[in-house]
Amino acid sequence: MFGKYKYIFFLLTIGVLITAACKKNDDNNIPNTYVDIYIYTTDPEFNNIASVGGWVYITGGSRGVVVTRNSTNEFAAFERHCPYNPSDACGRVEVDSTTNIQLTDPCCGSNFLLSNGTVVNGPSTAPLKQYQTNYDGIVLHIFN
Repeated sequence: MFGKYKYIFFLLTIGVLITAACKKNDDNNIPNTYVDIYIYTTDPEFNNIASVGGWVYITGGSRGVVVTRNSTNEFAAFERHCPYNPSDACGRVEVDSTTNIQLTDPCCGSNFLLSNGTVVNGPSTAPLKQYQTNYDGIVLHIFN
């Protein structure tokens, strides 16, 4: 009789441990905001992304979007909402003007690569949330 209860207790314990191990990290709790933005790259407002390596901030997402031009036909767009402690109101990345290749959250100090959003140094362990891009030579579409 006790063998049966030990078996049930064992299964419940394993279930609890697996559930705890699979729990999502708070770094990924950035609000899902609908993004569907069209940018005409020939518009003077977007001169900064006319050449490779350029970047621009645009309105959209949770706390804004940063767009960078990685090559002639390749763009990347990232949420400016820092993934470290996303409930912190001051967590918003900005391009580091001294390097122009990193984004920094002045609130927590995390740094991310502008080209792909990966963490350079933390405390954040999660990359920036990336939006999809499609470029037809004139119009850049940013969406999720």
